[in-house]
Amino acid sequence: MVDRARLIAVARGDAEPDLVIEGARVFGAFTREWLDLDVAVADGRIAALAERGAFAGGERLDGTGQYLVPGYIDAHVHLESSKLMVDEFARAVLAHGTTAVVSDPHEIANVLGTDGVHWLLDVCETLPVEVFVMASSCIPASPFESPRRPFSAGDMASILRRSHALGVAEMMNFPAVIAGDPAELAKLELGEASHVDGHAPGVTGRDLDAYLAAGIASDHEATTYAEALEKRRKGAWVLIREASNARNLVDLLPLVRDFGPERCAFCTDDREPDFLVREGQIDQMCRVAVAAGIPVEDVLLMATLHPAQCHGLKGMGAVAPGYHADLQLLPDLVSFRPSTVLKAGRVVVSGGEVLPIARPEVPVWVRQTVRNAPVGRADLRLRAEGGPIRVIGVVPDQLLTDHLVLEPTVRDGVLVADPARDLAKIAVVERHHATGRVGVGFVRGFGLRGGAFATTVAHDAHNIVVVGVADDDMALCVSRLAEIGGGIVIVHERQTRAELPLPIAGLLSDRPAEEVVAAMDELHAALADLGVSVPSPFMTLSFLALSVIPSLKITDRGLIDVDRFAVVPVEVGVEAHV
Repeated sequence: MVDRARLIAVARGDAEPDLVIEGARVFGAFTREWLDLDVAVADGRIAALAERGAFAGGERLDGTGQYLVPGYIDAHVHLESSKLMVDEFARAVLAHGTTAVVSDPHEIANVLGTDGVHWLLDVCETLPVEVFVMASSCIPASPFESPRRPFSAGDMASILRRSHALGVAEMMNFPAVIAGDPAELAKLELGEASHVDGHAPGVTGRDLDAYLAAGIASDHEATTYAEALEKRRKGAWVLIREASNARNLVDLLPLVRDFGPERCAFCTDDREPDFLVREGQIDQMCRVAVAAGIPVEDVLLMATLHPAQCHGLKGMGAVAPGYHADLQLLPDLVSFRPSTVLKAGRVVVSGGEVLPIARPEVPVWVRQTVRNAPVGRADLRLRAEGGPIRVIGVVPDQLLTDHLVLEPTVRDGVLVADPARDLAKIAVVERHHATGRVGVGFVRGFGLRGGAFATTVAHDAHNIVVVGVADDDMALCVSRLAEIGGGIVIVHERQTRAELPLPIAGLLSDRPAEEVVAAMDELHAALADLGVSVPSPFMTLSFLALSVIPSLKITDRGLIDVDRFAVVPVEVGVEAHV
């Protein structure tokens, strides 16, 4: 609890502060100006801002020649996409100035249910990065996906009773909401929730009106200026995303240029560890936005105050009396990389170096999660019946895919991969209950010339997803993933060429961030040797299994036409067989 009486006394000048930050230029978020004031901190909060030298006593932090701004707040992120255990995630983002995130833990929820979510929240409580949580609303994301078990409204309510829980996480089943499905609408009415986040890729017009009329307050899926503008005009918060394979920032910045930063905030959604460690987090978005000509004050609002306002985080996101002393000193307003970071008035980054963070214990039940039935060549075979085939078309740097219809390559009456045509086979293997269910199809856009690669990181149900041009190599990928407890594997000519074990729920590494990044480099190099040049190939692969982002996806239940919201056969002319 904050000692308000002491905070007030420090503000009056009748008590000494714990800390005084001197000499910096202070960002005034509410007037978009820079203030030459000193800042007094007490009990983890900002007590007062006053003229230079006004405060007596307390420790001193020299900010001369630097800019004092709030810590960055990520408006929407999946911690698990970093592939890092939470202490390593915190270490990575603190170095880049992020002091709070709003997380949807639906990755761990799909794999381990509510027990997994509560475990994750428990280990986040001691982090120097504040983790707020939204209760995952779509476990599974749609009826076409197979998680460990579905979430009920009661499961969501149990999460919302946590101290750092806010509201209902991204409502991905937008077709059901638009159709007025009572079960989905009931999730939006949970009394413990403060608000509901959206997920409405490509939804516009009357459908968008229906979706927002359900009480949904935000969306992070806009990929075009026109889509983002319509959503903002209709009252939604536009969470501008820059993820590993959903680079939407540059395309959406004109919205800020033309109409200002109101109702806009930054989010990273899904960032892989190499992107996160090397390029940064919200600071990377700030760099890009300023380089594109957006005023620095508008950029900082979208990185700090606006995420707090979007999610109702009272007393966060600004340098003002009574606000949390989550602060950073920036040497410049070009790189946005902090020299010093404070969380609740305590220094957690000094001289650009993150102070030590304790590693939580990981119980055995969180590690033992890959339980697929064995997969052989026969499970991956597709018999030809004479028609053209549906093919998932990869769109670089986007979660959207094309729905292609192509002539197949047939050998001995069987549909086969054809690397000369950039036509690879793709499969999703159920891994939670060993059902033996396997969905098989085709994909174009990876450029894979040989072998196969696979991962247990497959949004959102996180079954095993594998792409290959050789069935034997695909089956070996699946087998190896089971042996290592999940992760990423590349096989060529029946030999494992590179791998990254992710033994924590098949999603997270138990190694330091630098080692995970080095392993990712080896994986990327191995894939490049096999002809793959698409950006973020592993994140791209993982999202091919997400059945709520248009246009064509695949799950363990088969090909999903997201526009029709239906399972469809691989061959176009055999609808009656489904």
